[in-house]
Amino acid sequence: MPMSNNVIGAINFFGVLLSIPIIGAGIWLTNEPDNACVKILQWPVIILGIVILVVALAGFIGAFWRIPWLLIFYLIAMLILIILLASLVVFIYMVTMRGSGHIAPSRAYLEYHLDDYSGWLRRRVQSSYKWDQIRNCLSSTTMCSELNQSYHMAEDFFNTHLTPLQSGCCKPPTKCGYTFVNPTYWISPIDMSADMDCLQWSNDQTQLCYACDSCKAGLLANLKKEWRRVNVILVITLIALICVYLMGCCAFRNAKTEDLFRRYKQGYT
Repeated sequence: MPMSNNVIGAINFFGVLLSIPIIGAGIWLTNEPDNACVKILQWPVIILGIVILVVALAGFIGAFWRIPWLLIFYLIAMLILIILLASLVVFIYMVTMRGSGHIAPSRAYLEYHLDDYSGWLRRRVQSSYKWDQIRNCLSSTTMCSELNQSYHMAEDFFNTHLTPLQSGCCKPPTKCGYTFVNPTYWISPIDMSADMDCLQWSNDQTQLCYACDSCKAGLLANLKKEWRRVNVILVITLIALICVYLMGCCAFRNAKTEDLFRRYKQGYT
């Protein structure tokens, strides 16, 4: 059984290592401006990663120090965590299925519509109370002011590929027909009735289109892109974690079989 315990311990050590990409994915989200303002996914991911780390450490300790009850705790708790991680993966996939950018005439950048995204995501930004907090957070970033430093001519700006947040929050919708002065200053709209966002646009550099539905849609588009990246990491980690768990179960079963066989031999002799 000592050799089997060493094998179980080594397998559980890989489980410890697999918690690192999960925690890292959550930390990466906290460093992204949009996720830092919304704060939906990063903490569940980080907490789940930390719990997996703790449980895997418990299995590692239980194996090397031969503590059967700790190994049983590991097997039960890790199974629950794998189910939770799988549920999170499916959830992220479901809420990010919908939504994509729309081509604007004579523009390289895309524009975004709020109705394109899942109802669950829309509810995260449609409440005026929630959006006021998110808007204040977004307006404190430099994502829009940076455009003024990079683009001085309308043609250069129209041919650039903006992020969804920049497209939705830093300029008015193209269909409103505003005239370009600089990336965050536009005048003389052609059709103020084209969209409610046409009325929401302000040349006040603290306001811009942060009150627009296009800004909310741009935020959700950014969230979708980043959450999809995180989900790839979670899927790969989930598959690896399932493999490690199954190997751990087999090693634990073999260890119990060896222990029973050893006791049988001792009793027989």
